[in-house]
Amino acid sequence: MTSPAAFRAWIKARETPLADALYRMAMRARSLAFPVIPALHRPLYALHTAARGALATIARVCWTTPLFQSRLETPAPRLFLYGGLPLVIGPVRMRFGADCRVSGQTTITGRTAGAEAPELVVGANCDVGWQTTIAVGRRVVLGDNVRIAGRAFLAGYPGHPVDARARAAGRPDTEDQVGDIILEDDVWLATGVTVLAGVRIGAGSIIGANSVVTKDVPAGVLAAGAPARVIRRL
Repeated sequence: MTSPAAFRAWIKARETPLADALYRMAMRARSLAFPVIPALHRPLYALHTAARGALATIARVCWTTPLFQSRLETPAPRLFLYGGLPLVIGPVRMRFGADCRVSGQTTITGRTAGAEAPELVVGANCDVGWQTTIAVGRRVVLGDNVRIAGRAFLAGYPGHPVDARARAAGRPDTEDQVGDIILEDDVWLATGVTVLAGVRIGAGSIIGANSVVTKDVPAGVLAAGAPARVIRRL
């Protein structure tokens, strides 16, 4: 008996009239859709959107926000989580200021190999965007009004040692690989920015999309590139 995979491959090859006809039928069936009736589907779309928003609000207020707040050292006033519950891994201590907005797709990790629990300190009125990862080696500090766009990576520790034998043996990273990350007030990281351990970014500076920040950036500048360099003063 021909297997389903072999039958699909025979149809896709379209080497006979029958296979070609079956392929065309499958393509037409795949694109079938119920005709749009605006008077019906627009209200249904509005109802769907409203119901989804209401359910998301209930989950945020009654479930994800209290759960995340319980992980903080002190409650964060008016914390707004959207899109779920951030993933927290490791013994990281966390403090958030008032009026912060954090994507539920955020990952926060704390280094387990250090003598003390790593610390994440977030100021007031900060945004942490979608799919951002904050890896806290010893300390990561975000000042007030910091904006972090989606898919950023604050790499306070690498997780593995440089030595290949130690890495193969499953040993942790070493202290010289770990460093604090400080984003001063009003810093803005655009989409896809990576900030390495030991870096301080000065107040009001902007880092361009997909940049890799390997050393300190002064205050009040636009920096971009891999490695990031100052483009101009703001």
